Amino acid sequence: MKGQIRRSINNFYTVFSLEDGRIYSCRLKGKKLDIESYEYNPIAVGDEVEFTPHSMNEGLITKRYDRRSSFTRWNVKLEKNQTIAANMDQVLIVCSAGIPPFRPRFLDRAISCTKGCEIILCMNKCDNLLTEYEFERWALYHKLGYKIIAVSALTGENIEDLKKLLNGKTTALVGQSGVGKSTLVNLLVSPEIMQATGDVNEKYSRGNHTTNHSIYLEKDEIRLIDTPGVREILSPMEEPEELLSSFPEFSAFKCHFDGCLHIDEPGCKVKEAIEDEKIDVDRYESYLRMQQSLKERSPKWARTHFRKNKQ
Repeated sequence: MKGQIRRSINNFYTVFSLEDGRIYSCRLKGKKLDIESYEYNPIAVGDEVEFTPHSMNEGLITKRYDRRSSFTRWNVKLEKNQTIAANMDQVLIVCSAGIPPFRPRFLDRAISCTKGCEIILCMNKCDNLLTEYEFERWALYHKLGYKIIAVSALTGENIEDLKKLLNGKTTALVGQSGVGKSTLVNLLVSPEIMQATGDVNEKYSRGNHTTNHSIYLEKDEIRLIDTPGVREILSPMEEPEELLSSFPEFSAFKCHFDGCLHIDEPGCKVKEAIEDEKIDVDRYESYLRMQQSLKERSPKWARTHFRKNKQ
């Protein structure tokens, strides 16, 4: 049978059958799948799988179909990529205008984690004011071609406009802990299912985790994959050239050398554009930090060696 992953907790998966419409509790057959890419979790919420029922409500997953899209981050501890959601039409990256404060560099990294689908940037708590610089940094994303929307889960401002953006599509919601993502989910798909919400740790201006695993939720024409809030996120990309796709403003400038990474190469037109204030300097600093994080990883061969010794 062909099914869709609706929830994933440890090695247990809730699978919705796309053939008989039933819900099955499944595990992986043989505890692993024959998948070329090595990652922390071969199965994520939203994945389409082949499974074999062995009772009215249980089964074994035997295959994962190719993903059309994904939101994947780098897991520092395990030195592997970790897919949080798969096969969505769009990703809604939620940030905050209040506490925790607006962190555009988090958005830059989250953008780089998105593959194969549209990106919407959502500013929650818009009843709080941004500084002039924060507003300019937020508006820059719109200039770069990303969809942006400002809402308030507290007052309900622009929630109906957000629903229109989500209507008829499968959307993965990602964001830092405390930005109000779970509260937004409750407004969008409740009262059938209520996601737990939590307070923000005011001492550190960051949120406390309330959602501890990804889950597929739907109501009417809105289909959501709610993901756990995170405090930090790193790009899953392995090669430095891959990061360029997350900074479209660089492509407007033709450098002296093909394959220029815009770091310290001679004749770099991007660095000239920064000096001429044609590229936002903070976005460029964000890019440099992301490049540095790639350099600091163990090389692939070292991770492979470690993996083999553990098997």
